[in-house]
Amino acid sequence: MDSFVNRYFLPVLIFIVFFSGTNHPIYVSVTEIEHNSKENTLEVSCRIFTNDFETILRKSSSTKIDLIKTSDKKSMDQLVEKYILNHLKINIDGMYKQMHFIGYEQAEEAIESYFQVDDVKSFKKITVQDNILYEYKTEQISIIHTILNNQRKSIKLNNPEDKAVFEF
Repeated sequence: MDSFVNRYFLPVLIFIVFFSGTNHPIYVSVTEIEHNSKENTLEVSCRIFTNDFETILRKSSSTKIDLIKTSDKKSMDQLVEKYILNHLKINIDGMYKQMHFIGYEQAEEAIESYFQVDDVKSFKKITVQDNILYEYKTEQISIIHTILNNQRKSIKLNNPEDKAVFEF
């Protein structure tokens, strides 16, 4: 699956986004979870199309939403953090783990948000519940990558599927 995603899906996705501007025919978020064995942490990143993310944040906030050109970065940070924490849950070997928000940045046509889970020495099984933007589009897809000891595994979830299980 991982080689398929890297070899075929991501180049097609980049092509579609590049040539379609802000209107895109595919609705996808990509979450990557990588174990950092030196720091005993999980490094989590979520990539979401900016226009889709802003649209969904506007539905739950009376604040003016502009994740790129904002005069109030602190309130945008809070909105991004709250949304992701409500839609992404990580369970390691049977225990839910708290993610800590690091920040976000614009990455091409997307917003990339960063989180960290502390005190993770290693694991055998990670369960990820991911329903990012599922309330926005029924066509929403979540791609989840996990990396442990340089071993990468990937799963694609189609809305309403929201749970991925990885065993190492």
